[in-house]
Amino acid sequence: MTSRGGPRIGVDVGGTKCLAVAINEHCEVIFECRRPTPRGVGSIEALVNVVADAVDEIEQSVGPSVSTGVGVPGLVADGGVLRAAPNLDEVADAEIGHHLSHAVGRQVTVDNDATCGALAEWQVGAAQGSSDVAFISLGTGIGGGLISNGAMQRGKHGYAAEFGHMMIDPMGPECPCGQRGCWERYASGSGLAYLAQQRARQGRLGRIVEQVSGNVELIRSEHVLSISGQDDDETEDLMCEFARWIAVGLVNLAHVVDPEVMVLGGGVGASLGDYVETVRSAFSELIYQPQQRELPGIVLAELGEQAGAIGAALLPEFTGDFALKVERR
Repeated sequence: MTSRGGPRIGVDVGGTKCLAVAINEHCEVIFECRRPTPRGVGSIEALVNVVADAVDEIEQSVGPSVSTGVGVPGLVADGGVLRAAPNLDEVADAEIGHHLSHAVGRQVTVDNDATCGALAEWQVGAAQGSSDVAFISLGTGIGGGLISNGAMQRGKHGYAAEFGHMMIDPMGPECPCGQRGCWERYASGSGLAYLAQQRARQGRLGRIVEQVSGNVELIRSEHVLSISGQDDDETEDLMCEFARWIAVGLVNLAHVVDPEVMVLGGGVGASLGDYVETVRSAFSELIYQPQQRELPGIVLAELGEQAGAIGAALLPEFTGDFALKVERR
């Protein structure tokens, strides 16, 4: 199923920026624009205005669109109701779909941002052609999307695939969600920073500590990733531990849903490089009966930072009953 007669618009609302794209019937990006994500009191109203402004810019550049979809972080219930979201204030039960539709002047389809990323990678990215896919977005936290038997799985209320909040260590570090030991406390960008800070307090990771002038609390994942792969044994050992924590969560997912392929996306996922093989190796060690089963592929996402926006553009044409058939050149 494809749309003709105009472009489709998708907007990915990130923690710091909104990325909007227009795609044609072959799912090629023909235009994109960016806006900073508003913060502070009243941010929903400001966010709606930012999205509407981006849609207007696209339509002035490429012509009227046939549909619009928006991906937002957090718990998105049916009907485009945003129950809760990180980095956005005053969002409890915000009817963001209704507000966006009113602002844009037509129906706007809203879903979770990682669900949008999963849809894009499944239909036109790294998982194209697979019927059972787990998409894991490794960023500051961890989001996800799940395809089973050729259909998106959203759960009873639309909250499925919040992989980052699987509890893997009930005595572990506190998570912003209020629980302890969530997977994202070990295997996300913030998780990598946590692991690095632990080691730095033990007098290790000297090159990384130099970057923050000795203030261990300032270490972020970017400091680690800037050195990884540069023949630094301490950083190499840290990245191997990080890769193993990623594998721990992937094994849990595989035991539950048995996917054909697992796609690692997000900014941190894109930075894994050669460590993907370390993830695969740890995965094969940890999973139940690896010699007696076909292991899922573990691959990096192909669509980069545009995945969420492309998936949002596909949302209006997609239902859980069947996979969108996309014409490609």
